[in-house]
Amino acid sequence: MTPGARLQAAIELLDRIASSRQPADQALKAWGAASRYAGSKDRRAVADRVYACLRSGGGQGGRRAVLASLAADDRLPRDEIAALFSGEGHAPAPLTPEEAAWLDDQPAPGALPEFLEAQLGRGFGAEWREEAHALLHGRAPLDIRVNSLKAVPGAVSAAFDEMGVAYEPTPLSATGLRLSGSVNLAPINVFKTGALEVQDEGSQIATWLLGAKPGETVVDYCAGGGGKTLALGQALRGRGRLIACDLNPRRLDDIRPRLERAGVTAQLRRVGPTGDPMTDLVAKADRVLVDAPCSGSGTWRRRPEEVWRLTPEELKRLHALQIDILERAAALVRPGGRLAYVTCSVLPAENGDVVQSFAAKHPEFRPLPITEAAKSDMLTDAARARLAELAHGGHTVQLSPRRTGTDGFFIALFERPKVEGNA
Repeated sequence: MTPGARLQAAIELLDRIASSRQPADQALKAWGAASRYAGSKDRRAVADRVYACLRSGGGQGGRRAVLASLAADDRLPRDEIAALFSGEGHAPAPLTPEEAAWLDDQPAPGALPEFLEAQLGRGFGAEWREEAHALLHGRAPLDIRVNSLKAVPGAVSAAFDEMGVAYEPTPLSATGLRLSGSVNLAPINVFKTGALEVQDEGSQIATWLLGAKPGETVVDYCAGGGGKTLALGQALRGRGRLIACDLNPRRLDDIRPRLERAGVTAQLRRVGPTGDPMTDLVAKADRVLVDAPCSGSGTWRRRPEEVWRLTPEELKRLHALQIDILERAAALVRPGGRLAYVTCSVLPAENGDVVQSFAAKHPEFRPLPITEAAKSDMLTDAARARLAELAHGGHTVQLSPRRTGTDGFFIALFERPKVEGNA
């Protein structure tokens, strides 16, 4: 492929991603499979251009985003860009007079939608631009959680050593390993036997802060793909009752083989909009985890296209949904039990605003300091120190790629005090 043809392919892919809402990685994979003429270097160049555009100008159309990337990322002058946009062969059509004038104005792509800049400013203060840059431009690591129900960390490490896979312990989660580069885990025996699960370190931290212990009744109220469900099963060590819930029955079906592989037993329940199937657990659960549906802004470095799909209206809808879900889940916590509200978001509308609304309506729940929950032996000493620093003595903590090297998880903890005179 010529340089111009690569740019045209990136333009078409960006427009396809925008119109279909297909994840960028899936769109690129489909294009690569259908474009046999594209060699490995071509596919890499097109993918790099697509992701660069999504991170810095994904909301302005494929052609304009590529032009902006060439001007800002490659720092090409207008005449060199015009040479690439020749219209010859498979190259993009020539520049219009309006595009040429726009390039002469030295565009500065990278500005986020105004409502998101306001949200990040509220969440991170003066450092919001640095946080946004890390969210959009940082390279996400491949973290795994060693499943102690099936193997000890040393056995998994030995398997990677034998394969020549580079890794290091995750600095915050005592159960994690961080792999170097891209590794296909599916055919590896320690993966097939359930000795490890792919799970970002931030997700592991959020799970460990719930503090589940063997013998307890634990509810994962929004199980989703089941990553935290599996980790909770590990914490229970095969003793106790684990209930995983979700609105989508397909998600629950997808969890079943993962549970079997990991050696975890869990009851799967589909919850409706009113949460009716959970009435038998009201005030009965020792621990309830609410991993609420959210914008996924904490994973922008993995899915930069999502930045440009989020709207103020969608954020408002999610906020209302999160409040409703947290209300329903909280009813399941017994006196003396713990409630964790978690999102993979860095936006206050989904995090602090939801928690404040809940706390105002439910004085029966006591905010539980992060430092108290961080005593878990699933966390490292470094984690306890860093979480204490970020929580400032409070019951909430915001993780982020820049702060903790993890995805952007928000965690808020509550405890329902025991009723006087009850055990």
